[in-house]
Formats: sequence, structure tokens, C-alpha cells
Amino acid sequence: MTTGKTALRKRIWGWFFFDWASQPYNTLLITFIFAPYVKELIGDGSAAQAAWGFGIGAAGLVIALLAPVLGALADSGGHRLRWIWLFSALYVIGSAMLWFAAPGNFNLTATLVFFALGLVGMEFATIFTNAMLPDLGPRDEIGRISGNGWAFGYVGGLISLALMLALFAESVTTGKTLLGLDPLFGLDPAQREGTRAVGPLTALWYAVFMIPFFLWVKEPKVATPKGAVRRGLAQLKDTLVRLPRRPSLFSYLAASMIYRDALNGMYAFGGIYAAGVLGWSVVDTGVFGILAIISGALFTWLGGKADTRLGPKPVITAMILLLALMSLAIVLVDRSSVFGLPVAEGSKLPDITFYLFGVVIGACGGVLQSASRSMMVRQADPARMTEAFGLYALSGKATSFLAPLLIGTVTALSGSQRIGVTPLIVLFVVGLGLLRWVKPDGDRAE
Repeated sequence: MTTGKTALRKRIWGWFFFDWASQPYNTLLITFIFAPYVKELIGDGSAAQAAWGFGIGAAGLVIALLAPVLGALADSGGHRLRWIWLFSALYVIGSAMLWFAAPGNFNLTATLVFFALGLVGMEFATIFTNAMLPDLGPRDEIGRISGNGWAFGYVGGLISLALMLALFAESVTTGKTLLGLDPLFGLDPAQREGTRAVGPLTALWYAVFMIPFFLWVKEPKVATPKGAVRRGLAQLKDTLVRLPRRPSLFSYLAASMIYRDALNGMYAFGGIYAAGVLGWSVVDTGVFGILAIISGALFTWLGGKADTRLGPKPVITAMILLLALMSLAIVLVDRSSVFGLPVAEGSKLPDITFYLFGVVIGACGGVLQSASRSMMVRQADPARMTEAFGLYALSGKATSFLAPLLIGTVTALSGSQRIGVTPLIVLFVVGLGLLRWVKPDGDRAE
């Protein structure tokens, strides 16, 4: 019994390490370091915001088309770990190649292609690791395990961001890091080599910290049956046909499709938005990120406890409400005013207010994502868990173009980055409304 408990504990910790290893793609590349750097290279905030939207949207389209198919194949043929190895390779290659996004020789198309490649790798690997969640403990412990894993991932993101700011990412004006040091290893500030190192660092971080995952997370050895591919695709088709007959699952997939798109939009455009509206540098945005991640780690851990006690649905509802309010509050702050009240030139009040927004957004976003993963376990068929998380990934990416397109369109029409993010408010409200038809324990509760 003791040996079995020890093996399960190691498996849970190995599973946690995927969140730790993969989090820097979100933290360093999508939001706090690489995105503001792209804005600096392009120069114009609106143009950078549009380009970033196209890159993320293209990756989202690939994920939306292939995610449920891959999930169905894995459920029929097994070998989830093989798929994770494959998509881990895409993650490492895509992120490492971002080193070549150099000033004076910046190829936007190539940069977005490699960024999308790594993003696809991360998202697909996440499908297969999420599908392992139900095997890590009894159903009433899933919320706590999910929350702890997400919080552990946030700590990894925090440490990687702190290392980038302290030792690598240089200020465009001084060429020094946040600690006033030259970038490590003699990297050239004039060529932004310290900031560009974010790509290789993200790749190396993932490669090193996935070692515990591959050592401790094991799957039972099963022979792949003949016709597994054909059967998996047939079962996927059957699942999609029968989906409307499972109203709770159908409603949850629709709701999460909308509110996760809004949250991803908030993350994806947060760095570029702050750089354009407040004139923040990469270092400024990084400090904002540290506050958001600390808050996210703490509150995701607390959110896991709330999930275990109350269930994921009330936790999700509360987080969406708070994020909708944050989306509205962001629009009401710029360099010259805070909530409609003018501020003196050079005032730090807008910066402080944005830092507080980061704390709240980090807390709510982490809790929302963890509770959403826990809710999916309750809604899914236990025998088709990877397929279900493939559909979950599909629901998260099927409209991944929506937030970027709406933000880009409204920004272009209004000529204002602030007004351009107002569609996020609508998306959060719509997602909240669709939760009405979601049963806390899924269709099996009937």
C-alpha cells in the first residue's frame, strides 16, 4: 500500500511538472516579454496588436481543426506519452527559433510561424496531459489536484520571468537589466540579445523540467488494436452527432469557448496594450507580470480548495464576473486619466492602477483556468477523456480568431487601443450567460 501511495504521489508531482515546464510559453512569450518586444520592433502599437492577433489566430485554427481528432485517436490507440514527446519537440523548436527575431533583420512572417509552431506544440501537449487528470485521484480530489498543478505552474512562470528580468532582458534605453546589470553571457544589448534570449530560455526550461514528467508519469503498456485510427474517427463523429443530446456538456463547451477566448485575448494583448497605452517597456511589463503571477499562484491554490468545497461552477461564475469588471476598468485608465479623473503629467497613478489590475487578473485567470479543467472532468465521459479534452481544446480554439478579430476591428474603427479591447466585456458576459444550462455534475446527474 505504501509503495502504491508513493508511486501515485510521484505520478502527481510528475504531472505537476508539465504545468511548471510549459508555463513560460504563456508568461514569457505570449504576454510579458516577447509580445512587448515585437511591439518595440514594429513601432506602432496598433500594427503590432493586429500582427499578434493574426499569429495567434492562425495557430488557433490549426489547433481547432486537429485537437478533437488527435484526442479521439489517443483514446482509441493509447500512447498518450508518444504524442506528448512529439508535441514537446514542436514546443522546443518553435520557441528556440524566436532568437532570430533581431532588430534590423526582423522577419515578421518567420517570427509568427515559429511562434505559432511552438504554441501548437504546447496546446496539443496540454490536451494529452489534461486527459491524465482523472487518473490522479478520486473525483472529489480532482479540483484540488488541478488547482495545485496550476499554482505550481505559476511559480515556474514567476521564477522564469524573474530570471529573464534580472539577468537577460535589457532596457531599450539603458541596455541594462532590471537589476542594472549587463545581460548575462556577454549578450549584446544593442542587438537586443538579452531580450531575444527569451526564446532559447523558454525552450531550455521546458526540456529540463519535463524530465520529471517523463520519468514519473507512466502509462500502462497496451497494444494498439487494428483499425484504431478508423475506430477513433468514427467514435469522434458519433460524439459530435450526439453532443446536442448532452445539454450540460454542450452548454459548457459553448460557455468555455467564449469566456476562455476572452481570457486568452486579455492575456495575449495585455503586454502590447500596456506598451501602447502607457508607454511601458519590456521591463515595466515584466514587473507587471511578476505581480500577476504571484497573485495567480496564491489564488489558484486557494481556488483549488474552493473548488473541492463548493464545486467548480460557482468558482467559475465568480471569476468571470470579476474579469468582466476588470475589462471595463482597463478601458477607463490611460496616461492622462484614471476612471475619468484627470491626473497630472508624469503621475504614477495610472501605472499603480494597472499593477493592481494585474494582481486581480492574475488571480482570477489562474483560478478560472484551473476550475474549468476540473469542470471538464465532471462533464466528460470517463471512457473518452482524451477525446473530451480534445473537444475542450476545440471549444477553446474554435473561436480563437474572435477576440483578436474583434479587438483589431474595433481598434481600427475607433483609432484607440483602449476602446479596441471593449469586446472582451461582451465575450465574458456571453460566456457567463451560457453557464446557466451547465449542471454542476454534468449530464450523468440526470
